Amino acid sequence: MKKFTTREIAFLALLVALNIVLTRIASIRIAIGGVEGIRIGFGAFPVIFSGIAFGPYAGGIVGALGDIIGYFINPMGPYMPHFTFTAALVGILPPLFLKPFKAQIPTFWQLVIAIGLGQTISSIILTPYFIQMLFHLPMKITVPPRIVTQAIQVPLYAFFTEIILKKFHLAFSSKF
Repeated sequence: MKKFTTREIAFLALLVALNIVLTRIASIRIAIGGVEGIRIGFGAFPVIFSGIAFGPYAGGIVGALGDIIGYFINPMGPYMPHFTFTAALVGILPPLFLKPFKAQIPTFWQLVIAIGLGQTISSIILTPYFIQMLFHLPMKITVPPRIVTQAIQVPLYAFFTEIILKKFHLAFSSKF
Protein backbone atom coordinates (compact mmCIF):
# COMPACT_ATOMS: atom_id res chain seq x y z
CA MET A 1 0.00 0.00 0.00
CA LYS A 2 1.32 3.42 -0.97
CA LYS A 3 1.99 5.98 1.74
CA PHE A 4 0.88 9.47 0.82
CA THR A 5 2.68 12.63 1.90
CA THR A 6 0.80 15.40 3.66
CA ARG A 7 0.93 17.45 0.45
CA GLU A 8 -0.57 14.58 -1.56
CA ILE A 9 -3.34 14.08 1.00
CA ALA A 10 -4.16 17.79 0.79
CA PHE A 11 -4.33 17.60 -3.03
CA LEU A 12 -6.49 14.48 -2.89
CA ALA A 13 -8.87 16.15 -0.40
CA LEU A 14 -9.14 19.12 -2.76
CA LEU A 15 -9.90 16.76 -5.65
CA VAL A 16 -12.59 15.00 -3.58
CA ALA A 17 -14.20 18.38 -2.85
CA LEU A 18 -13.94 19.39 -6.50
CA ASN A 19 -15.50 16.08 -7.54
CA ILE A 20 -18.43 16.63 -5.19
CA VAL A 21 -19.06 20.19 -6.38
CA LEU A 22 -18.74 19.35 -10.08
CA THR A 23 -20.84 16.19 -9.80
CA ARG A 24 -23.58 17.17 -7.38
CA ILE A 25 -23.98 20.90 -7.98
CA ALA A 26 -22.39 21.98 -11.27
CA SER A 27 -23.78 19.28 -13.55
CA ILE A 28 -26.96 18.66 -15.47
CA ARG A 29 -28.85 15.66 -14.16
CA ILE A 30 -31.50 14.09 -16.39
CA ALA A 31 -33.93 11.70 -14.78
CA ILE A 32 -35.28 8.83 -16.87
CA GLY A 33 -38.12 6.83 -15.38
CA GLY A 34 -37.64 8.46 -11.95
CA VAL A 35 -33.93 7.50 -11.87
CA GLU A 36 -30.94 9.65 -12.74
CA GLY A 37 -30.23 8.23 -16.18
CA ILE A 38 -27.72 10.78 -17.44
CA ARG A 39 -25.43 13.29 -15.75
CA ILE A 40 -23.65 15.82 -17.93
CA GLY A 41 -20.75 17.61 -16.31
CA PHE A 42 -17.10 17.44 -15.38
CA GLY A 43 -17.44 15.57 -12.09
CA ALA A 44 -15.34 12.64 -13.27
CA PHE A 45 -12.40 14.86 -14.19
CA PRO A 46 -10.95 15.25 -10.65
CA VAL A 47 -11.23 11.49 -10.14
CA ILE A 48 -9.51 10.70 -13.45
CA PHE A 49 -6.83 13.32 -12.81
CA SER A 50 -6.12 12.02 -9.30
CA GLY A 51 -5.63 8.51 -10.66
CA ILE A 52 -3.29 9.64 -13.43
CA ALA A 53 -1.32 12.10 -11.27
CA PHE A 54 -1.12 10.11 -8.01
CA GLY A 55 -1.77 6.50 -9.06
CA PRO A 56 -4.73 4.12 -9.28
CA TYR A 57 -5.01 3.74 -5.50
CA ALA A 58 -5.43 7.51 -5.08
CA GLY A 59 -7.91 7.65 -7.98
CA GLY A 60 -10.03 4.93 -6.38
CA ILE A 61 -10.02 6.72 -3.03
CA VAL A 62 -11.02 10.06 -4.59
CA GLY A 63 -13.80 8.42 -6.62
CA ALA A 64 -15.22 6.40 -3.72
CA LEU A 65 -15.00 9.21 -1.14
CA GLY A 66 -16.46 11.71 -3.59
CA ASP A 67 -19.42 9.42 -4.23
CA ILE A 68 -20.07 8.60 -0.57
CA ILE A 69 -19.68 12.14 0.78
CA GLY A 70 -21.55 13.57 -2.21
CA TYR A 71 -24.44 11.24 -1.54
CA PHE A 72 -24.82 12.54 2.01
CA ILE A 73 -24.61 16.15 0.84
CA ASN A 74 -26.99 15.89 -2.11
CA PRO A 75 -28.66 12.48 -2.54
CA MET A 76 -30.76 11.49 -5.53
CA GLY A 77 -32.49 8.24 -4.70
CA PRO A 78 -31.25 5.54 -2.31
CA TYR A 79 -27.57 4.88 -1.70
CA MET A 80 -26.25 2.09 -3.90
CA PRO A 81 -22.69 0.79 -3.34
CA HIS A 82 -22.64 -0.33 -6.99
CA PHE A 83 -22.20 3.29 -8.03
CA THR A 84 -19.46 3.87 -5.44
CA PHE A 85 -17.60 0.92 -6.97
CA THR A 86 -18.05 2.43 -10.43
CA ALA A 87 -16.89 5.86 -9.19
CA ALA A 88 -13.74 4.25 -7.79
CA LEU A 89 -13.10 2.50 -11.12
CA VAL A 90 -13.21 5.88 -12.88
CA GLY A 91 -10.00 6.76 -11.01
CA ILE A 92 -8.43 3.30 -11.05
CA LEU A 93 -8.69 2.29 -14.71
CA PRO A 94 -7.02 5.15 -16.67
CA PRO A 95 -3.66 4.95 -14.83
CA LEU A 96 -3.68 1.17 -15.27
CA PHE A 97 -4.24 1.58 -19.01
CA LEU A 98 -1.40 4.15 -19.13
CA LYS A 99 1.11 1.80 -17.46
CA PRO A 100 2.33 0.15 -20.71
CA PHE A 101 3.20 3.57 -22.20
CA LYS A 102 5.73 4.28 -19.41
CA ALA A 103 5.67 8.02 -20.13
CA GLN A 104 6.23 10.50 -17.33
CA ILE A 105 3.70 12.83 -18.97
CA PRO A 106 1.41 10.91 -21.33
CA THR A 107 0.62 12.36 -24.74
CA PHE A 108 -2.86 13.60 -25.62
CA TRP A 109 -3.63 10.42 -27.60
CA GLN A 110 -2.39 8.14 -24.84
CA LEU A 111 -4.69 10.00 -22.45
CA VAL A 112 -7.62 9.74 -24.89
CA ILE A 113 -7.11 5.98 -25.12
CA ALA A 114 -6.71 5.42 -21.37
CA ILE A 115 -9.55 7.74 -20.32
CA GLY A 116 -11.75 6.47 -23.16
CA LEU A 117 -11.29 2.83 -22.13
CA GLY A 118 -11.92 3.69 -18.47
CA GLN A 119 -15.05 5.70 -19.26
CA THR A 120 -16.33 3.02 -21.63
CA ILE A 121 -16.10 0.39 -18.90
CA SER A 122 -17.39 2.55 -16.05
CA SER A 123 -19.81 5.04 -17.59
CA ILE A 124 -21.05 3.35 -20.76
CA ILE A 125 -21.18 -0.29 -19.61
CA LEU A 126 -21.27 -0.65 -15.80
CA THR A 127 -23.42 2.32 -14.77
CA PRO A 128 -26.24 1.54 -17.26
CA TYR A 129 -25.99 -2.13 -16.30
CA PHE A 130 -26.40 -1.28 -12.61
CA ILE A 131 -29.27 1.10 -13.42
CA GLN A 132 -30.97 -1.73 -15.33
CA MET A 133 -30.27 -4.28 -12.61
CA LEU A 134 -31.42 -2.06 -9.74
CA PHE A 135 -34.16 0.08 -11.29
CA HIS A 136 -35.26 -2.01 -14.31
CA LEU A 137 -34.50 0.81 -16.77
CA PRO A 138 -33.35 -0.83 -20.04
CA MET A 139 -29.77 -0.22 -21.16
CA LYS A 140 -30.97 0.62 -24.67
CA ILE A 141 -32.41 3.83 -23.17
CA THR A 142 -29.40 4.89 -21.08
CA VAL A 143 -26.44 3.79 -23.22
CA PRO A 144 -26.86 5.92 -26.41
CA PRO A 145 -26.84 9.31 -24.63
CA ARG A 146 -23.87 8.19 -22.54
CA ILE A 147 -21.92 7.34 -25.70
CA VAL A 148 -22.56 10.84 -27.07
CA THR A 149 -21.63 12.44 -23.75
CA GLN A 150 -18.39 10.47 -23.44
CA ALA A 151 -17.46 11.20 -27.08
CA ILE A 152 -17.42 14.87 -26.08
CA GLN A 153 -16.04 14.55 -22.55
CA VAL A 154 -13.14 12.11 -23.10
CA PRO A 155 -11.14 14.42 -25.43
CA LEU A 156 -11.84 17.34 -23.09
CA TYR A 157 -10.67 15.33 -20.07
CA ALA A 158 -7.54 14.29 -21.97
CA PHE A 159 -6.81 17.88 -23.06
CA PHE A 160 -7.21 19.31 -19.54
CA THR A 161 -5.28 16.43 -17.98
CA GLU A 162 -2.34 16.94 -20.33
CA ILE A 163 -2.21 20.68 -19.66
CA ILE A 164 -2.49 20.33 -15.88
CA LEU A 165 0.03 17.47 -15.74
CA LYS A 166 2.58 19.60 -17.59
CA LYS A 167 2.02 22.53 -15.20
CA PHE A 168 1.94 20.17 -12.23
CA HIS A 169 5.22 18.57 -13.31
CA LEU A 170 6.90 21.96 -13.73
CA ALA A 171 5.67 23.16 -10.34
CA PHE A 172 6.89 20.10 -8.46
CA SER A 173 10.09 19.39 -10.36
CA SER A 174 11.74 22.48 -8.86
CA LYS A 175 12.93 22.29 -5.29
CA PHE A 176 11.53 24.80 -2.83
